[in-house]
Amino acid sequence: MKKRMCLLLALIMLFSVFAAGCGGGEDVQEDADTSLDDIKAKGQLILGLDDSFPPMGFKNEAGEIVGFDIDVAKAVCEILGVELVLQPIDWNSKEMELNTGNIDCIWNGMSVSPERMEAMSMSIPYMDNHMALVVLPDSGIETVADMTGKNLAVQTGSTAEEALDAPEGAELKAAVANVNGFADNLTALLDLETGASDAVLIDDVVANYLITTSGKNMVVLDDFLYAENYAIGFRKADVALTEAVNEAMRELKANGKLAEIATEWFGSDTTVVE
Repeated sequence: MKKRMCLLLALIMLFSVFAAGCGGGEDVQEDADTSLDDIKAKGQLILGLDDSFPPMGFKNEAGEIVGFDIDVAKAVCEILGVELVLQPIDWNSKEMELNTGNIDCIWNGMSVSPERMEAMSMSIPYMDNHMALVVLPDSGIETVADMTGKNLAVQTGSTAEEALDAPEGAELKAAVANVNGFADNLTALLDLETGASDAVLIDDVVANYLITTSGKNMVVLDDFLYAENYAIGFRKADVALTEAVNEAMRELKANGKLAEIATEWFGSDTTVVE
């Protein structure tokens, strides 16, 4: 009887270990990266953007959101077989919008930085950019060193603002009298135009487009703060979705579609996708 009881207990213990092992397998399955499958299942990619950031993503006179990034995102979504949904957000809260699931990616001329690489899954770079100063032509400001005692305008939550806290921007931040924060670059440039600020720290891709299309009498200094890249930000765990978008970008580069879109917006292929 004792032998039968021992055998029964052994079988029960063996079954328990087996069941636990199966349970562990389910946990692994639950933790798997389903980001690409999830996007395809819902049939949408929700793109978060600051809709006042021309030429990357902005509202035209008809109130439609257009831009270089928008056209590229549409082409990528065609490859993925999903619909592109545009979701304007407060740029200063972009990481929260992403991590709470309100958007699937941040795609709007977003510069790569160590902090963003730590917080997000970043795509391959697709365009070069410079963090530069925009000034009025008669300002007497020709280099970054000329900003001593001056007022500097930046977009709140932008890489320009982050740059002032980085080693590359430490000298500039220490030299200026004030740093004036604004909700968007257009307002910052207006502050420059009125003379309240002496310069705007801004992406030169954006600055050149705004100055050219508006006909404003402003100058982008050749003495830029530093060079950087634009990339797309996804949730840290969404590696499968990131890689799928990377592959779609490479396909657009190979078939010439990316160059075509860039030429429409910038006059030449300014992209750096390999």
